Amino acid sequence: MGTMISSGADVVAFLEGQHQEIQALFNQVDATEGDERKEAFHALRRLLAVHETAEEEIVHPVARRALPDGQIIIAARLKEENEAKKVLAELERLDLDSEEFETKFAAFASSVILHAESEEQQEFERLGDQLDQRRLQRMRDAVKIAESIAPTRPHAGVESAMANLLVGPFASMLDRARDALSGKS
Repeated sequence: MGTMISSGADVVAFLEGQHQEIQALFNQVDATEGDERKEAFHALRRLLAVHETAEEEIVHPVARRALPDGQIIIAARLKEENEAKKVLAELERLDLDSEEFETKFAAFASSVILHAESEEQQEFERLGDQLDQRRLQRMRDAVKIAESIAPTRPHAGVESAMANLLVGPFASMLDRARDALSGKS
């Protein structure tokens, strides 16, 4: 299921485009039920997993160094990402048509949208102002590569570039095997 947006001249436009796609998938999960909801939820889970992994491996380390308050900004984003991964894993275990899922999913969607807005304002836009266009384009290319080999499911506790590089390939292999066995590639 190819859900990733491939447009965007640089990393900022690329990731903001994915944030829009994530919002659309939240709306799709919310507006559907049964198999259609399950399909939309799996697409959302996959996009969130690869998107966050690429940010953690490529974008956050650059922002941590390039922005004057980068350490503080990235620490807050990583905390939010860890929490989101835990909630997403909880959501996966629920009946997608249950009231419990709908309640938890609505709160999850709100927190992820707030997280995305914080990234865009505090990290992406400022990186766009700070770095030259060639570097931003190279970062987009690196993000695409990272996403192509990233785990397709949330792995809480793996929010640093180093942890992603150590655990990521193994987690990715297991996730992709699980996806293939369940027919959700």
